[in-house]
Amino acid sequence: MAIFQLFSSENFDIYPLQTVTGLNLPLMEGVQAGFPSPAADFVDNSIDLNRHLIRHPSATFLARAKGVSMIKAGISDNDLLVVDKSLDPSDGKIALCYIDGEFTVKYIRISEQEVWLDPANDNFPSIRFKDGNNLMIWGIVTFIIKQV
Repeated sequence: MAIFQLFSSENFDIYPLQTVTGLNLPLMEGVQAGFPSPAADFVDNSIDLNRHLIRHPSATFLARAKGVSMIKAGISDNDLLVVDKSLDPSDGKIALCYIDGEFTVKYIRISEQEVWLDPANDNFPSIRFKDGNNLMIWGIVTFIIKQV
């Protein structure tokens, strides 16, 4: 049973997680990103991505990113973001935020008297949270799933 229903906005599609089934996939450890290794043909372990990517299943959902405001943080258009609602927002974390009726994913920057939402792209401005803004942190991005 899903906690979240599919929600779509201009910036994100949000999906519930189905973690009741496991799928163990072969895992090759220590694959070289430089010169080939003679052991590259050896597959010894397996991994269940649900267990690896999701620490708090009842508080975790997926969001599909739209746009390029977080490109320098490694978040590209159409990437899937694993978002955990149980984690506390803190300075320097990447968060899925709802501000003034719009979803956005940004770095959180907290100073003594201000909260900022910072992009990871110089072509986008930072957003300063101020009195009168309605800001809700939906969760902290824990993983980025990319298609290459």
